[in-house]
Amino acid sequence: MSKRVCPWWLGYFLASPLRRLLEDPREILEPYVQEGMTVLEPGPGMGFFTQELARKVGRNGRVIAVDIQPRMLNGLQRRLEKAGLSERLDIRLASPDSLAVQDLAGKVDFILAYAVVHEMPSSGTFFAQAAAVAKAGARLLLVEPKGHVKPVEFEAELRDAAQAGFALKQRPDLRRGWSALLQRA
Repeated sequence: MSKRVCPWWLGYFLASPLRRLLEDPREILEPYVQEGMTVLEPGPGMGFFTQELARKVGRNGRVIAVDIQPRMLNGLQRRLEKAGLSERLDIRLASPDSLAVQDLAGKVDFILAYAVVHEMPSSGTFFAQAAAVAKAGARLLLVEPKGHVKPVEFEAELRDAAQAGFALKQRPDLRRGWSALLQRA
């Protein structure tokens, strides 16, 4: 397991409505997510982005939320049930080495990797698994927190992404992190 996995109890703070003062999930996701999409969200915590993803994909879309911490997933399930969005959600318990999404080969339209790849044992393994489930042309928004990830580490993640078949399309300007929009060939 990675040495930097976010503790489960921090999930309550990360999903706090006060966080919206610093970053708005609607604004971040607007250019990338549309109704009917299948979205993969590794490391969703307790759902700061997941709720907005579920709203945006609509009744015909699906959000696959994958985490290694059952307590995070339980909190996420409760939040989306309360919001009336749980029918759009597929929650999966992963292991440190597997996203547990092999059944989704070629079915995912968008992947949100927000402040999570640096917590994984291998970014190369993550990007290989993400590429395997991504449709041709699928996009991946990679965002890493500047406080945890150095620029050289972010560039190494981008190299791993390229090796897995993701091309760098742009570098969105997101205040709180290093970011890149990638696209599957």
